[in-house]
This record gives sequence, C-alpha cells and structure tokens, in this order.
Amino acid sequence: MSVESKHIATFLLGAAAAFAAHKYMTMTPEEKEKLAQNLKDKAHQFKSEAENAADKAKDYFAELKTKGSEAFKEHFGDVEGMFHNLFNKGEKPSDTPEAPIA
Repeated sequence: MSVESKHIATFLLGAAAAFAAHKYMTMTPEEKEKLAQNLKDKAHQFKSEAENAADKAKDYFAELKTKGSEAFKEHFGDVEGMFHNLFNKGEKPSDTPEAPIA
C-alpha cells in the first residue's frame, strides 16, 4: 500500500485540527471571548470588503459595457460592412433583411 499526497495532507489537516481543539480547550474564558470577538470583527471586515468589491465590479462592468462598445465602434467603425463583404462575396449591404426561402 503506497502513501499518496492526499493521505499526507489528510493526516496534517487532522493534526492541525487536533492541535487547534486542544489549544481552544486550554484557553481561559476571557481568551475564548477575545478570540470569538476577533473572529467576528474579521468576518465583518471581510463582508464589508466583499460588498465593496461587488459594487465596484458592477460599476466596472457597466462602464466596460458602454466604453467598450464605444471603443469598438471607434476602432472598427465599418466592421458591419466588412463582415457583409466578407460573407456575401462583395454584394452591396442592404438595410432590409432578406426574406426566408420557402
């Protein structure tokens, strides 16, 4: 039977959990309260940072949507005509769509 890396990782994770449980059980009630308050503060800070990041991402994608399309139009202004010429082999582009073949 060979020892794989996942077995070693499981053993190390179990050892770390056992050490943390022992450390917590030997803490005084004041230290436990301080630890709980510290974890709560970090969780609230993480939550507020995540909410700010979500708001920034929403604004970023809205800005990217408007500015990206403007930049695309600026650099590739006649891309519609270019695609029409490419796929319709030089026919003149028309504003009305073609009727489907019955």
